[in-house]
Amino acid sequence: MKRNMNSKTNSALKSLCIGITAAGVALTLSACGPSTSSYPSGSSGTWGPNNPTGKEREPGIFGDDGLQIFGGGEEASSGGNGIGVNSFLWRASLDTLSFIPLLSADPFGGVIITDWYTAAETPNERFKVTTYILDKRLRADGLKVAVFRQVRDANGDWVDLAAQKDTSIKLENAILIRARQLRISTIEAEG
Repeated sequence: MKRNMNSKTNSALKSLCIGITAAGVALTLSACGPSTSSYPSGSSGTWGPNNPTGKEREPGIFGDDGLQIFGGGEEASSGGNGIGVNSFLWRASLDTLSFIPLLSADPFGGVIITDWYTAAETPNERFKVTTYILDKRLRADGLKVAVFRQVRDANGDWVDLAAQKDTSIKLENAILIRARQLRISTIEAEG
């Protein structure tokens, strides 16, 4: 008796699954029929794929131009060029730090991290540099450079020490000078 009930239950479940599958297939195929939508055929006005009614659009919460993510607007004149930071400061930072191997470079966040660098003259001392580009404008306060220094102790282990205070300032100045040179050469090429 129990076996009869299980086979009836299984049969009912199979029928239910087949019915649901058939309904799903029917709905899917019905969506493939010819389109009955009608869009304005004129090319005048503000009609477009995001405005099929052709009515005048009202400004949204991000203003008339919307949310600019990858460039556009005033960024082209300020050296934006599709990255999240000033392109002159970005390229100048990469140029200035080109003698140190890079560990990470994020043009959208404006962070450049170098690997440890050991000069041939001082094999028991090494440096690491992190550059932060903080603004889309070419400004002195839009750049911050942090220098980390380690020296080798008697056991051969690397020990953290403070870098000289003016090392960061000298690197920042070198980057700013290079950024100014890049901007001047870009202006001269355009004019």
